[in-house]
Amino acid sequence: MTVAPKREDYDVVVIGAGPAGLAAAATSAEAGLSTLLLDENIGPGGQVFRAISSTPVTERNQLGADYWVGADLVQSLRASGAEVIQRAIVWSLDRNLDIAVSIGGASAFVKAKRVILATGALERPFPIPGWTLPGVMTAGAAQTMLKSSGLVPDGRTVIAGQGPLLWLLAAQILRLGGRIDRILDTTQRGNYFAALPHAFAFLTSPYFAKGLSMMREVKAKVQVVSGVTELAASGDGQLASVSYVAGGKRETIPADLLLLHQGVVPNVNLAMSAGIEHRWDDLQLCWSPVLDASGNSSVAGIAIAGDGAGIGGANAAVVRGRIAARAAVEALAPAAAAKLPAMATLRSDLAKAERGRVFLDTLFRPAPQFRIPSGDTIVCRCEEVTAKDVLDSVAIGATGPNQLKAYRRTGMGPCQGRLCGLTVTELMAQARGKTPQEIGYYRLRAPVKPITLAELAAVPKSEADIKAVVRG
Repeated sequence: MTVAPKREDYDVVVIGAGPAGLAAAATSAEAGLSTLLLDENIGPGGQVFRAISSTPVTERNQLGADYWVGADLVQSLRASGAEVIQRAIVWSLDRNLDIAVSIGGASAFVKAKRVILATGALERPFPIPGWTLPGVMTAGAAQTMLKSSGLVPDGRTVIAGQGPLLWLLAAQILRLGGRIDRILDTTQRGNYFAALPHAFAFLTSPYFAKGLSMMREVKAKVQVVSGVTELAASGDGQLASVSYVAGGKRETIPADLLLLHQGVVPNVNLAMSAGIEHRWDDLQLCWSPVLDASGNSSVAGIAIAGDGAGIGGANAAVVRGRIAARAAVEALAPAAAAKLPAMATLRSDLAKAERGRVFLDTLFRPAPQFRIPSGDTIVCRCEEVTAKDVLDSVAIGATGPNQLKAYRRTGMGPCQGRLCGLTVTELMAQARGKTPQEIGYYRLRAPVKPITLAELAAVPKSEADIKAVVRG
């Protein structure tokens, strides 16, 4: 059954039901504001708390205590009275705070006084030779299958990359009885020295003890190869082996499954399509929106919370959601804001949640050879464009990602740049001797998710709409 929005306009519309969205929608609705939460998944939770209401994995220690925090957030949301629509794909958001959402193959339009974007993160592209072969997946995809269906690998499995999620996934797979043959750690040795000045904040943060015990748990059961400087997947129409270089030596091992991960980056497509200003973040090596202390963006009425505002992790996302919602309540119903936690308290909570983050960002900053590919390595999976194709286009005059569209159609496939955008920016910046900020990003427009022509054609039209396109 398709559930359409109950109203045409709301005080607050929250987009995304991950940690930030759950917290924002509950806070806003509890304060008495009409609140709509739109999320494209089958149930609430986002990636961090995916399938929190339906996972077949019921032994709490298998997914870890941090995962089950999501159950309390979902409970608060349900008690708050916020209207929630799942499987709702938001494909347009404009400066007037008009939102177009596809639900069950039909589009609906709602208007908001305030919009809170909680669209979360995407995994950073990991363009290595053979990354498009069947049998090569991202760690996030494997984790989705694990949380949603309790599925874990049983064939020869290699995990390659770096970052906290890599170790968390490995621990979860092992706890559920899955198989991991080898972990290839691509963390650059120089990163350890670069991260040292930030070590004290990390050692006194909650990340330290959790991370250390998880790494010990995994290393007790799996061979871990550190200092990996080259990586490639190969096979004839299917992954058969993984080759890597570590300590100057090359090794090739048989594999049925390769899971890749080198951190996550903000999912910026909807925010950019709304005209929100973004800047290149030199530490996290990605685009981040320009926001004030309450999460408000450069477009009046639109705030961004959670990892879409810059990667900070689940605890920080929850607090950012509450901060953005409190700011909306202050603007729309100041009397109701007095019942909510004070902004100073929330900002103090955020500082605690983000403690140690700079250490992690510095330590797990991905190496250039795993971000900026060369030769015949595929950059744009949708259009099968290689690194050489991109460089050839630069040589004949393509100046940035938008010009490259005309030369190679990069970023114009179904993923709309999510899997190639950062790679294209960095590759072109390197080739032209410019900064990523100078090179820029794809110009994103609605629809930011694929919808059918039939759905567009069925959108209700006013007399003025028809007159605008019919010649007199």
